[in-house]
Amino acid sequence: MSVAGLPADGATEVVADALVVLAGVGESVLDVAEHERAVASAHAGAVVTFAGVVRDHDDGRSVAALTYEAHPDADRIIGEIAARVAARSGAVRVAVSHRVGDLAVGDVALVAAVSSAHRAQAFEVCGDLVEEVKAALPVWKRQVFADGTDEWVGAL
Repeated sequence: MSVAGLPADGATEVVADALVVLAGVGESVLDVAEHERAVASAHAGAVVTFAGVVRDHDDGRSVAALTYEAHPDADRIIGEIAARVAARSGAVRVAVSHRVGDLAVGDVALVAAVSSAHRAQAFEVCGDLVEEVKAALPVWKRQVFADGTDEWVGAL
């Protein structure tokens, strides 16, 4: 996973005083602690993380599993979203990843981590980052229910 337009080997992108240290979409298992470590710095007095985890229910129905599919540009787009959120937020470090493929209940589908000097900013930026990824990232979810039926969520 990498920031859009940069190599995957530890690439970073400086935007104003902000730094996107990790942004990507892929099939690898997501590690929340890895995202926390990526945004850690001596400047940061706060690190806020979000983990979107596959739950066992949706709208009163039992969920057995999920499959996420992404548009081919999703990796680039998540990098652009992260850069945009970081740039308007000032001195923060941002990491965000979305998993695609087959996921089971309990698997992590989305991780966002933000560090900043103060907790209020870290909470706000992390919340904004998650909301913007959920609204703009071209990733679609197929839910498989315990009764064998399924439905697509977020598909156009």
